[in-house]
Amino acid sequence: MKICSLLPSGTEILFALELGGDVIGVSDLCDYPAGAKAKHIVSHSKVDASVLSSAEVEAEMRRLLETGEELYQLDREWLLENAPDVVLTQDLCYFCEIDAGQVMEAVDGMLHAARVTVLQPRTLEGILASIVQVGEACNAEVRAGELVAGLRTRIGAVTAALEIADVHPRVFSIEGVDPLVIGGHWIPDLLRLAGGSQDRYPPGCPAQRIGWGDVVDYAPDKLYIDLCSSDLARNTREAPWLAAQTGWHGLPAVRSGEVYMIDHVYFSRPGPRVVQGLEIMAQLTHPGLFSGLIPQGAVVKLDPRLAQDLPPERIAECFKPYTGG
Repeated sequence: MKICSLLPSGTEILFALELGGDVIGVSDLCDYPAGAKAKHIVSHSKVDASVLSSAEVEAEMRRLLETGEELYQLDREWLLENAPDVVLTQDLCYFCEIDAGQVMEAVDGMLHAARVTVLQPRTLEGILASIVQVGEACNAEVRAGELVAGLRTRIGAVTAALEIADVHPRVFSIEGVDPLVIGGHWIPDLLRLAGGSQDRYPPGCPAQRIGWGDVVDYAPDKLYIDLCSSDLARNTREAPWLAAQTGWHGLPAVRSGEVYMIDHVYFSRPGPRVVQGLEIMAQLTHPGLFSGLIPQGAVVKLDPRLAQDLPPERIAECFKPYTGG
């Protein structure tokens, strides 16, 4: 079987199902696991978020949309020539990856029509269902069932450990800055299952833009910054914008140093690693109940003592590698 995955979460699911050898094409954002980077790149984003600020990404996206240009460049000739049996795409966020409509149009001319499988999970349960969906499309139903069962066991271990928690801190997750965006879809699921209190945004809700006043009014005890499509280096470059907002120093999370920047790959890619994101969030929310769940280099934590003395433009210096506890 020949499979083309045009979204990182789909690629991660395929490799987790031991189908990496069947993958012949990926998107330019498919960088995990290592074997994915050796595959032919079929789609390219026209906006390189790794080198632009959030404001610059926003401006370029708007320019492309206003001029009617597609946000992603798809190698249609390669698709027709290589004729994959299955193509994985998404219809959840046109900012994050190429959408299903563009893919459907590209494969329309194939002599043997590819099976286009559209992944659009909106909750944690939806992510697990999408793994089953990929398994069914790629004749790997048994492996998909085993993978989901293992993930459910890990989810159950987190929720079981939290049964003795008598405090549920107010938590808040930010998925974008300048403009400010909350993490919707499955993020509210993760916040709740990790033992946090967050009643403003329900599971499955879309990611949405908010005002800084919404964060101040909520007064979170713990603030998680897991910017979509941003590693920790890019996250810290965006931190000055947050530190410059009115009321930043008054947030309970800032005063106590409970502000964490987390590598986005555990949250913005709805595949198996989202369960690792749950485990990371559980340890950050309840460090007394969990340990050893956070990969080295995945999280940095605000040092409130430094944050009090440095101006906003130097706030990045206040985030130090998280070592647990």
